[in-house]
Formats: sequence, C-alpha cells, structure tokens
Amino acid sequence: MASFSISTKVEPDADDDCVAEEEFENFDDFTIASPWERFIYEIEAVCRDWMTDSPKRLLDKGAVALVYSNYSYKVNSELKYGTESYCMEYYFETNNNGVRPCTFDLSSPNTLGQPGTADWRSGFHDLQLCFGVKEFLVISPKSVSSTVLDAPEASKLLSAVAIALSNCSSLWAAFVPVHDPSRKAYIGIQNMGTVFTRRFEADGICSQVPRRLMHLEGLYELFVSKFVHSTLDLPTNFFKVQFAMMLTYKMLAHDDYNMKAIDAQNTNSGENLTGETSNETLWDNDCPWSEWYSAEDPVKGFELITIWSKKMVESSLEMAELENASPYEAEKWLICPICAPKLPEVSEWNQIGFASQLHILVDALKMSFKAQFMENFVSADDNSGSENLNSSMVILPPTVSDQVLKELFQEGVQVTYSAYGGNKTSGAIKGAPLESLFAQFCLHSLWFGYCNIRAIAVLWIEFVREVRRCWEESQLIPRMPANGPIDLSTCLINQKLQMLAVCIEKKCEVNEDYQDCIGSEDQIESMTEEESVVGDDSFKMRISCGDFSGNVDSFPTAGDIHYSVKTVSAFSGKHSDGDDKKPSDITRRGSASIADAMMLLKSNESMHAPYTQEAPLMTEDMHEECPQDVEDFSDSFNFSTLVERDTLASDMSAFKAANPKAVFEDFIRWHSPGDWIDDDDLEVEMSKDNSSPRGKLSKRMSKNGNSWRNIWSRSPALPFSEQKPLIDPNREGEKVIHYLETLQPHQLLEQMLCTAFGAAADTLIQTNYGELKQMETMMQHLYLTLPPALKPLQENRLSVDSETIEDLRRLCVVFQHVEKLLTLAASLHRKFLQAPRLAREIFSDFYNFYIPRMGIGLIEEKEFDKKQAVWNEEREVVANMLVQPTANQSWRKVLSMGNLLNGHEPIQREIIFSLHGVNGNHYAIPTATVSLQNIETYRMYICGTSNDLRVALSVVSSD
Repeated sequence: MASFSISTKVEPDADDDCVAEEEFENFDDFTIASPWERFIYEIEAVCRDWMTDSPKRLLDKGAVALVYSNYSYKVNSELKYGTESYCMEYYFETNNNGVRPCTFDLSSPNTLGQPGTADWRSGFHDLQLCFGVKEFLVISPKSVSSTVLDAPEASKLLSAVAIALSNCSSLWAAFVPVHDPSRKAYIGIQNMGTVFTRRFEADGICSQVPRRLMHLEGLYELFVSKFVHSTLDLPTNFFKVQFAMMLTYKMLAHDDYNMKAIDAQNTNSGENLTGETSNETLWDNDCPWSEWYSAEDPVKGFELITIWSKKMVESSLEMAELENASPYEAEKWLICPICAPKLPEVSEWNQIGFASQLHILVDALKMSFKAQFMENFVSADDNSGSENLNSSMVILPPTVSDQVLKELFQEGVQVTYSAYGGNKTSGAIKGAPLESLFAQFCLHSLWFGYCNIRAIAVLWIEFVREVRRCWEESQLIPRMPANGPIDLSTCLINQKLQMLAVCIEKKCEVNEDYQDCIGSEDQIESMTEEESVVGDDSFKMRISCGDFSGNVDSFPTAGDIHYSVKTVSAFSGKHSDGDDKKPSDITRRGSASIADAMMLLKSNESMHAPYTQEAPLMTEDMHEECPQDVEDFSDSFNFSTLVERDTLASDMSAFKAANPKAVFEDFIRWHSPGDWIDDDDLEVEMSKDNSSPRGKLSKRMSKNGNSWRNIWSRSPALPFSEQKPLIDPNREGEKVIHYLETLQPHQLLEQMLCTAFGAAADTLIQTNYGELKQMETMMQHLYLTLPPALKPLQENRLSVDSETIEDLRRLCVVFQHVEKLLTLAASLHRKFLQAPRLAREIFSDFYNFYIPRMGIGLIEEKEFDKKQAVWNEEREVVANMLVQPTANQSWRKVLSMGNLLNGHEPIQREIIFSLHGVNGNHYAIPTATVSLQNIETYRMYICGTSNDLRVALSVVSSD
C-alpha cells in the first residue's frame, strides 16, 4: 500500500538502490519499506523482465545453452538481501522456431514425464525429471556449497520467490537447494493458476538404503503412505496408482570381457595369469592396423534401457510380481553406446594411431633441414647446435633395428609386377605402393623409437646397408618386382629400388652357367627345323612408331631356352629356315618367328620377326637428365631422348640380322605399319608365285634425309645377342646405391611423408565396417584431400619455415578424425554382426554428433548420449551382450533389485508413481471450481541403485 507524507527526506537503507526516492522525493512506498519487501520487489522485477523478453532476446542478453539439451537454456541474475548474495537462475526451453513451448495444461499443469505420456529423454534437467516441470527458477546462495543449510532461511527464501511470482501471475515453479550438496535435496513451490498450489520436496540417501526400499513393493508402499490416513489402511484399501519404470543395464566394456576371459582361463587351468593380455583377447586383433598398433576400443560399453509405461497398479502384490518380470516384457528397449567423446586437439596427441605418428614424422621433416646427410643425426659429436635436436636423442639397442630389418628383408617375400600396386587406392599420391619395400620401411619408421629424426636416421642407414648387401651378393630385393616397367607415378626412392631389383635380376642372368641354360651341342643339333626357325610366338615383338616410354612387352632372356637355341644356331652357322636351304638362310640370325605370313618386298622370302632388346628402364631423374630433342630432324619426327634413338637402332640391327635381304620399307611395314600405305589402285594381294605387295611409305617417312632412314643405313646386321646392351646393370645398380647413400635428409623425409600418408590410408581402408555409407564417404573425402595437401612435398622447394609444415600438421588432425570414426565403425560392426541395422543407426547418430565439432574447441564438453530403439527381433542379440557372470564373478555383488537380464541386475532404476485425486482427501475443498480428480495430486519420482536412493515428491493442495 502507498500513502503520501509531508516528509521531504527519507533515510535510505545502505543496501537500497533508492531508485523510487530519486524519482519521487515526496513519495513513500511502504510495500518496499523493509529489506525483505525490497528483496521481493527485486525478484519480481527480474522475473517480469524474463517473462517479457522472448527466448531470442534472452539469448542476446547472455542466456547459456545447457550441455544436456539442444533446446534448453538458462539465464541468471544476482540478488542481495542484507549481507547475503544470491543467484537466481531461470531455466527455459525453446522449440525450432525460437519460441517457448506450451507449458501449461489444467489437467497436468506444467508437467512432464507422467505415466501415459512418459518421456525419459536425456534432454531433461534433473529437476524436470524429479518434478515434471518445464520452466522453473532456482535461487541459491553464492557460497561454496550453493545450498541453504538453515531451514528457516530456506523457507523464507522460497516464500519471497513465491510472492514475487504470484505478483507476476507467473506459473513457474521455484526451487531452493537445501541440506548437504551430496543429497541433492530441494524444496519448491508452484502456483497452478487456480486455488491449488503444488509443493515439491526431494532428498536422497547416499548409503545404507533400507532393504525394504530396494524392492518395488516397499517403494509402492512409500508412495501410498503419503496420502492414506493410516498405514493400517494399506492391506485393506486399493488405490489405482499409475506406474512407469525405466531400468538401465550396463553392458560389460571390452576390458571387462578381457578380465572375464582371463578369469575363465584361471578357473580352467589353475594358473595365475598376471602377464600382458595375449593378442587373441584384443578386440582389434584381426583389424588391418593391428600389425602396427592396438587401438583402444572407442565403444567402452553400452547402456540398455528398458521402459514400462501406462500401467495401473492397485496393490503391493502386483509390484512384487513386476519385480520378478523379465525385461523382455518391457514395452520399449533403447540402447546407447558409451563412447569416448573427447575431440582431438592440435596440441594433444595422446591417442596412439597412425595420425599421432604422422604428426611426429612432420616434426622430423622440420628437423631434417638442420643437416646435410643422415649420418649427421646419428654421430655422437653432432655440431648442429640445436637444443631440440640434442633433446631428441634416442638410444635403441641393435636388436630392435635388427628385428625391423629382418622383417623388411624377409626372404621369399616377393611381388610380381601385376600385383605390385595393382590395388593401390592412393594412386594419386606420389608415394610407394603399400606392399612395396619402401612403404613398409616408412610404416616401420612410424613406430621405430619415437619416430624422431635420429631414430629415422639410424634405421635408414641400416636399411641402405642391407640394400647394398643384396646388391653385392646378387640377392633379389624382397617386396620389389624384378620385371615390368618402372612405375613413374611413385616416389623416386621406390623407382630406384625397382631399378635396382631389375639390375640384380639381370646380373643373375649374366652370371648363370651358360651350358646349364642351353644344354649340350648335341641337343641343339637334334632340334627340328621348325623349332629352330619358327620359335615361339610368345616372343614376337613389335614396337609402335614413336612409343619409347619403356612400357614394352617382355623379351626372351639368357635363361630362356628359345633364346639359347637361336643364339647357338647363329654362332655355329647351323640355322635352318625351312625346307629349301638357300645361301641367305645360313646368315639369318636372331629370328623369333615368321611375321604374320608377310613377304619381303625385294624377294619372295617370308619376313621374320627378330628378337629385340628390352627398352631400357628409366627412373624419373634419368628422364630429366636426358637432353630433349638431341637432333633437329627436318621431317618433323624428333626423338625425345638418346635412349630412344639407340633403341630404334638396336631394333633395326636385329631386323636386318633376321632378314638379310630386307630393305628399309620392310622394317617400316613390320615396326610401324601406320607409315606404310597400300596402293588401292592395284589389287594388293599375294599372287600364286608369292610376288611382292604393292604400296608406298607415308609422307614423313618418304622425305629426303629422313632420320629413320639415316639410322637404318648406319645400323649393322646384328642379332640382339651380339649387340651392346642398352642398359648396363652394374653401372645402373651402383648409381642407385650412390643415390640412396647420399640422399639429403629433407628429400628422404619428404618422400617418407607422402608414402606414409598413402600407406596408412591404404591400410585403414581395408577395415571391414559393414554398410556404413557415411564412413565410405569419409574415406573417399580423405583420398581427395591427401594429393593436393602432399603435392608441395614433390616440388622439392620446402624450407624449415615453410607454411607447408603447418598445413601438414593440420592434415594430421584431419587424418585423426577419420581414424577415430573408422575405429568406431569397425567396433560397432563387430559388435552388431547379427543386428547390422543397429550398427548403422548408432554410427549415423554419432557421425552427426561428431562432424559439426571437428576442429572446434568446445568450452563445455557434451557427451554422446543419443539412444537408439531396439526392435523386437534384435532384443536377443542385444541381451546376449550381457554375458552370464562366471563363478568367480557371482560372489562380487549381492543381487537385490530384481528384474535380472542374463543374470545381471540393472545398475539404476527410475520409477514414477502418480495419483489423480483421492476420495476424501483432506486437502480438497468441495467448492473448488476445478475438480481435484482432474489434477495429478501426488507424484513421486524415485531413482536409485543398490547403494543409493533419491526420492522427489510433489503434492497438490488447496491451502
């Protein structure tokens, strides 16, 4: 009430803002005369502001999103009462349109989670679950405990909020935390907009729960005792109580499975297995990455939630029956994985995997610019002067590197060219195929020592020594093909190793005993004419004009019996070409077969296809060293390298030896058919007397001074067995060894990074994760990201301060995200082989939860708690994940809560009892405008385990 006074001055209170007195000097408002009334006024002013503002405006004023829900927020305000400071928080929800949802229904005012419409979603605040409210206030002191320990103070504080909300005509519930914080106790009140008021009270028992309250029957009697006049009425009266229950079972995590397996082994064998867990018990033992590391199972376990709802109970006997009911009778099953939600940060690499080791390899690349040779990082008297370099010293016993080299150079591990890189997924990355020697070296380097520059230097030097030993002892290099062309799409080190493998193979061929390959002279003379002349069609070769890339068919070697026969025939002068022995037949040498019944132009003899030398293999740097356009020919036909010109001259010499009466046009018809034009005006066909065909050379081949004709005129008639080899295996092999021994550190690390990224990705993509489309898309995106990110490493223009180093570190973060998702996908696939739909849905939920948070540092870390419904046909699969406890485990815990599933009781039980109206209830008034029967008069939420119990009660009254 307000009144006027002749007084012109009012002594202000120390804690009063004096706002009203400054505006109206002659006005005394006795409704806020005392501190208590001013405190209520302040609460009312804050509440009116919150009620007036829309949720969007509240967000603009600093409302904070709650971690447990996407649509729940809170806003707070500080208040003072005397010397005490309080914090009042307003919790509210918004829908997708940014407005408050409807919060009031007369028959169920502002409530949630009631039986019949029970909603157990994890997005509820603790008080929403306890009391079924949506919007509410919490006022608490600004102290260490944030609770009111004094009961009168708590009642006075709650009364102040209730009066303020009543003045605002607000239907919000208000709560005050009381008692010790561990009890999670509250008192509260809510104006229902009618003659009724709802009061709240919650408290908890943290230990020594009475045995009677561990069972459903005792909990039912606890609820009924709140509204019966006497406990003696319980056996004789039946109350229709609505009941809903949610039981949570926790599946054993993988570590528990390991313990279970070890316990079983101990029981069976009587041995105390205290050593490390064997590989057979690791969850990822058959995953492709298990060869390099064992990943922590990202699925720590599962929570299975079974829900009973919409059930009416009339006696405690029914509750006893429910306690013995099977969880299969529950209306709904939900499952939620227990995942490690922590997102990797750039500065945190605690999780072991390819990504963490690649990140260390990037650091090694940065360090590699500090020395000229790899030996500088190994020498004890290093003079680099870098503290970081000295701190990275790693001392490894020789047995460690010996074991790695033994695995790398394992005898008998060979790959053919057809299989080499045939299934290489990372083909766009200029590295080395996964199964190659250098790729395996890179993967081993990731786990050798600490993968720093010193450890890499130690392993590289030993690796090169082993490669030299293979070269000097003419031993085939394992994991490298000794045939086929050089793969120029790979890194230079891999090309060099492939070149060395070919050189070793050729050395072995030259060193073979010649007589062991060809047999005795008598065996040669006894061969038929057909065998000596026609030969094997598999050795017929023809090189297309202008194609000198080195990708040619294979040729016969010194170890081939057909090649040996032709060579001996040429040396002995005993070569036969057919039935008619003519003088020219004696000089024919190096013939592999008759060339498709073609006839020579100047004679009636058949054209013979010769044996030719293989085109020399060349690595990328060899192509760059060869001068381009070595000779300027006027016929517009230029050779790109000297090697190509020498190859053409070798083919011409071999053709002349196999066809002594051949002319230049015959060679063109065999070697480059496209440059021979048949004469269409005449009938070009073979006559009965084998007359020569008619035709002419193409325009470029018929020009004067044609380079091909010049080479033809200078080429002697020599079979390829008498020609100078186009490639010297000894010289080329030594050049490869020299390259490996003098390779600069940063050049090695650049090629190692390209290869390691590609090999790691190729390893991970072999993971079996079922039909998870998001994971497949993620892997495809990774392969599209790697090539452009690694391209700067191929340009050989990096420096220690290059921005590429930081780009590579960011690439490691992306790789880690993919690796984490892939590990989760593999784990879910393995656990739900019999229920693939659950694996797909759970992974899809986690994918949608995880992807928006990639690369974003969150202040509050939200755990993944999305639940997935279990279909009836999937329940058996999920239930079997709860393994029956062994004899050694059964004594560990006394079962006391009932509702067992495969011998396991729930880890938590949540129950909601509710009652709509009570006949003869002393709270009800006959003249009430709203029938009490339509209102939920009693509601009790119970949450407990075998060790603790929490009870929250709300009661509607008309006082």
